[in-house]
Amino acid sequence: MAVDLEAAGFHRYSDRVCLLQVTSGNQNFIVDTLAVDPSDVLRGPLESPTVTVLLHGGDYDLRLLDRDLDLHPVTLFDTQTAAALLGEPSLGLAALLKKYLDVHVSKKYQRADWAKRPLPDEMLDYAASDTRHLHQLADLLTERLDALGRRSWAEEESALMETLRWHSDGEVDPVTKIKGVRKFELRDVALIREAWLWRDEVARARDRAPFRVAGDPAILEIVRERPRDVSALARIHGFSPQLAERAGRELLDRLERTDGLDDSELVGYPSGPSGPRRAPPAVEEIANRLKVVRNEAAEALGIARGVLMSNTVILEIALVHPGSVEELAQIEGVRHWQLETLADRFLAAL
Repeated sequence: MAVDLEAAGFHRYSDRVCLLQVTSGNQNFIVDTLAVDPSDVLRGPLESPTVTVLLHGGDYDLRLLDRDLDLHPVTLFDTQTAAALLGEPSLGLAALLKKYLDVHVSKKYQRADWAKRPLPDEMLDYAASDTRHLHQLADLLTERLDALGRRSWAEEESALMETLRWHSDGEVDPVTKIKGVRKFELRDVALIREAWLWRDEVARARDRAPFRVAGDPAILEIVRERPRDVSALARIHGFSPQLAERAGRELLDRLERTDGLDDSELVGYPSGPSGPRRAPPAVEEIANRLKVVRNEAAEALGIARGVLMSNTVILEIALVHPGSVEELAQIEGVRHWQLETLADRFLAAL
């Protein structure tokens, strides 16, 4: 069964699943998940070890299936992962369908609002195209994987996806979500937080993606400029005059109240490490040696360096400094197929 989802996070505050597409054999189904819960019907086949579930770039889809429908597919095969292991330069579904099947899929509705109803036939046809050709594509990619002896690579990567689950951000200070705020003064950080919370409340009430209410640059510009009236607020670049007219007074009042607080009452940027700790020079030198090995192997295999192994995993290997294949295999993030390709060379370099 080929499976895909359409969510509304690009347009709506609630990034819920709006459509679920399924292709089985020569039949294509589109389920309106806003109108009906299909989880009981689909649980049997999707969670059966004897049914291969085809996905394309399914990481986020699997998390949404967990969060919204409590479905946890097993026996996965991800065509995007397979294409990456084959060294395909373009991993998008449209590019792969064009190359392998000479099927042209329009990108017109990539960022459409899938929560609106009714959906026109053209959008439904577009949605169905995400699963309609996956069986053929998976077969062709598998043939190439077999020819190169990499089928087990794709199967291992796909199997690891079975454990993906939704994890919320939890109680995260909103100012940490806006780039560059760490460098702002205490009072400005407090004002940015208040503006962010105002935007979040407006977005939730209107079920709109927050950036469609006002982008982060507009939030920062408001704090820098400190507009004192609705007219000045409406002149902020990226801030809608209509929004300023309807809801701007509340924002200005909230900012004025925050600005009137004593420094001792303000909450600044949360303390914590400013970023990933730099490895000691000796460890970095080892990691650089391993990267040279990885890069040479990736070029010989014709796949991207990061696909063969990420720099994060390489740094962990340098820190652990394993002395055997068994020790190397115990390091988090190291795959069995990577051991086949890199273990001897890595140990020699170490």
